[in-house]
Amino acid sequence: MALHAARDAMQTAGKTASDIDMVVVSCAYTQRSYPAIAIEVQAALGIEGFGFDMLVACSAATFALHRAYDAIAAGSSSCVLVINPELTTPQVNFRDRDGHFIFGDVATAMILERAESATADHVYEVLGTKAITQFSNNIRSDFGYLSYADDSDPFGDSKLFRQNGRKVFKEVCPMAAEHLTRQMEETGYAVADVKRWWLHQANINMNDLIARRLLGRDPKPNEAPIVLDKYANTASAGSIIAFNLHHEDLVSGDLGVLCSFGAGYSIGSLVLRKL
Repeated sequence: MALHAARDAMQTAGKTASDIDMVVVSCAYTQRSYPAIAIEVQAALGIEGFGFDMLVACSAATFALHRAYDAIAAGSSSCVLVINPELTTPQVNFRDRDGHFIFGDVATAMILERAESATADHVYEVLGTKAITQFSNNIRSDFGYLSYADDSDPFGDSKLFRQNGRKVFKEVCPMAAEHLTRQMEETGYAVADVKRWWLHQANINMNDLIARRLLGRDPKPNEAPIVLDKYANTASAGSIIAFNLHHEDLVSGDLGVLCSFGAGYSIGSLVLRKL
């Protein structure tokens, strides 16, 4: 999954393995703990440099983009491949009516680089990044190293994905709206300046409520596009899919915000401007 997404991203960006010097695989669940998936992907693609894995639940994609941006700004990397292979269904409890139908498996990938080397048809400048975490048990998965440490069923229901959906809705929506409003202020723009909101694709009601809090009205379909009806909840990859499918109509100078939120709680976002 990661390789398919990576090759598509490289082709779209006009990059070869020799152009990339950092690989980040960031997702809700990795296939294993070590060796890092990113290092295996790096080897399969023939990329020199280094790679590492990240786990930040449904905020993994935006948090990885933050790390890529920081690495480029610091000068430790010049071109970063960020991949989100979201293999979510193995952690789903299919006996849990509140969770079994939610998720889909998918992989996305993006490339961040210095502006002077960008050659793709649609290039976006990162104007600002913002992240926040606040501990909550309302979304949780416990399968891991300690699953065999006692006599309980290592694959039991208590070890798989579970959530208190009502509390998540009530707590995350205002948190995300406040986060995004504050980020726009810090970046020097108003909410009204944003042409497109690529929000995390977990729940259409959550997205609509967050957009209404931001805009002060119901969002138009093209302002905060939804891809849930086709792809379901794909964890951190959802906002990237929304970006991929709904960005080519923007013109030079248009602003967009890429945002994901999930377990943790965690929220990560980037303000983007089309060049």
